[in-house]
Amino acid sequence: MKIVDFLKKTPLKRFFERSPQVAVLPLYGVIAPGGNKLRGENLNLANLAEQIETAFKTKHLCAVALAINSPGGSPVQSSLIFDRIRQLADEKEIPVYAFAEDVMASGGYWLGLCADEIYINKNSVVGSIGVVSAGFGFPGLLEKVGVDRRLYSAGENKVKLDPFSPEKEDDILWLKKIQGDIHDNFKELVKTRRGERLKKRKDKELFSGDVWIGEKAVDLGLVDGIADLRSFCREKFGEKVRFNRVEGRQGFLAKKLGLEQQAIGTDAVEALIAAVRNQSVWGRFGL
Repeated sequence: MKIVDFLKKTPLKRFFERSPQVAVLPLYGVIAPGGNKLRGENLNLANLAEQIETAFKTKHLCAVALAINSPGGSPVQSSLIFDRIRQLADEKEIPVYAFAEDVMASGGYWLGLCADEIYINKNSVVGSIGVVSAGFGFPGLLEKVGVDRRLYSAGENKVKLDPFSPEKEDDILWLKKIQGDIHDNFKELVKTRRGERLKKRKDKELFSGDVWIGEKAVDLGLVDGIADLRSFCREKFGEKVRFNRVEGRQGFLAKKLGLEQQAIGTDAVEALIAAVRNQSVWGRFGL
């Protein structure tokens, strides 16, 4: 028996088969700049660029599947990730499919629009096509504790919405204008990517910032159907399809000591602030 024939009959035969491969790219978490490999990473282009490139370099690649579980976050990072995935998909002529888990909302839905088709669980939360900004104001607190706010700037528009100064109507209008422009960009992307699948729904309904689950999201045309990643790909590409999950590289200490969501020393305060911020974003979609 020839050595090649022998190897084909052993577990090593998978190296001689050209089974179709689906690269699975997990997009889990809040979309925000920055991140630290020791305590876990935000979703942003800097943290995802290598994984995205790796996904599209998979041998015998037949599709890239995005596993999405994100409540959104930065519109800039959402747009950058979207652009990079679409550039590679178009360049290599590889179809992209998105599969929502618990939440695919706001910037998370923006990421879903990378895909040629979007599928969800019947209980997935989808939508929130809007823009939100949140903060706090402390002028009353400063007055109460007897602290003077001293702020100096060159340029009449340099300081807006300072949390330690009284809120100004002009500043609010300025912020709303920026939000409106970003919202318009989001709406245009949805219309371009979903096209006729939106079934001529009214903008007021689709772009109100509301969320929907399961069949309602399908009915609105925001997604293409109810399906899970594994079953969908096996039905589309055959029982022999293989899945290559493209994970980010974890730092040595985090891997050995289980510190994915922890921080050491001076990073502790930053980690706490990030955790509170992320929890507040997730909390908008909690049940």
